[in-house]
Amino acid sequence: MKKEKEENKMSVVDDMLSGKLYDPGTPELKAMQKECMRRLEVFNSYGADDKEKKKKFMAEQFACCGEGCHIELPFRANWGGKFLSLGDRVYINFNWTIVDDGPITIGNDVQIGPNVTMTTANHPIDPELRKKGLQTNHAIVIEDNVWIGANVVVLPGVRIGKNSVIGAGSVVTKDVPPNVVAFGNPCRVQRSVDE
Repeated sequence: MKKEKEENKMSVVDDMLSGKLYDPGTPELKAMQKECMRRLEVFNSYGADDKEKKKKFMAEQFACCGEGCHIELPFRANWGGKFLSLGDRVYINFNWTIVDDGPITIGNDVQIGPNVTMTTANHPIDPELRKKGLQTNHAIVIEDNVWIGANVVVLPGVRIGKNSVIGAGSVVTKDVPPNVVAFGNPCRVQRSVDE
């Protein structure tokens, strides 16, 4: 019976990560998510002197956590970072909010300003499907050495290319190529980082 429950848990997680429509309200997913949220509550209670506890949480809770990563608290994530992968030397400022129903991958040497939101979840435009509570999830990828300014929103399925800078207050709706400065709502490439 226990093996059957574990297989069912994996099946619903596979559905969640597939990019296809699925029901996020299944009892299995809700139970797993609740446990992740409990752990995140503890993480957010840590003080400035609890560096080792913070490091241990990130290593155990996140899908992957590189060396030298730091997240200023509070940190909000509806799966507690379960599907979050951080490279090395990532710095994330206060009030980072992620809707991490799908994978979020952040490369090495990335800097993220305060009040940034990243959401992998999307709801159907069709009102009948939306009424059923269905959703899809699309991965977000932030490549190496990216700087994301304060109050940026990154939407589902976006990839931000290496060395790029996203200006404060931007809403990133589409991929951003490497080595550019981009900003605005919607976010658009303004120039090369070399200019």
